[in-house]
Amino acid sequence: MKPSSPFASLDNAANLRTFVQNVREGIYIANGRGEILDANPAFLRMMGVARIEDLRVFGLADMIVDPARRMHELELLDRDGAVREFELQIVRPDGAIRTVLDTTYMCRDPKSKELFYHGILVDISARKEAEDALREQSIRDPLTGCFNRRYLSEVDQRLTGTAGTWSCIFIDIDHFKQYNDEHGHQMGDNTLIRMSRFLMRQVRSEEPVVRVGGDEFLIVLEGANESHAEMVARRLQLAALRTAPVPFSLGWATRLAGEAMQQTMNRADQSLLAVRVMEREGNRSQVPDAP
Repeated sequence: MKPSSPFASLDNAANLRTFVQNVREGIYIANGRGEILDANPAFLRMMGVARIEDLRVFGLADMIVDPARRMHELELLDRDGAVREFELQIVRPDGAIRTVLDTTYMCRDPKSKELFYHGILVDISARKEAEDALREQSIRDPLTGCFNRRYLSEVDQRLTGTAGTWSCIFIDIDHFKQYNDEHGHQMGDNTLIRMSRFLMRQVRSEEPVVRVGGDEFLIVLEGANESHAEMVARRLQLAALRTAPVPFSLGWATRLAGEAMQQTMNRADQSLLAVRVMEREGNRSQVPDAP
């Protein structure tokens, strides 16, 4: 049945032009070298430019953050002739990075045989930022801001089964239950917050501090051998003399060949318990004072 209005048909050239101009997704045409030949206003806004001429010196390859991802997309295009919702990160001419979904197909001019890509970009940067924020919340302890056991599970899955080296330091606040009973849970929470900040100040950003229990923390040292783990542990002990909010005990361990992370953690915990036994025998432990 013939449409009653030209606005009801994509066969109408004027209607199609209006659609391309007004749709909020970015529509583009690129040549085989990845140079942007034409694009709609939404694509230009996505790229942070006002005119198509501002993109003449930029090819798709120049705007892709991870060239390996672009190569994989081109391989799929060569194999299948099209891709759908292929996720990429692009860097705009102004340096801003956006996350997009690219749906495109390849075609050739029947006369010149020149290759072209016709595609649509959907900007999902806001969605990705929201997802990242939710994930960050899910792997963080809400009280202290340290990582939590869910994050530790991710690290465990990534490291266990590899031939890599890691070490960990197990930290436990001394007499914390008694401290909580004497000074109240609010004071106990404040102490945990101050303790977590103390620990995070003493390690590098790539050495995560994980709250694994009420008053128990773990520092994961990826790629660290025994001497490095001991160095970090000694640094914590020296810093504790000056700035730790409350006394604590620690133990450390380095992965043995083929050992799972939980086994390394258990040995670090046993090392801590051995220190506690020695302290009790030497009668050196004492209940911390209120800060």
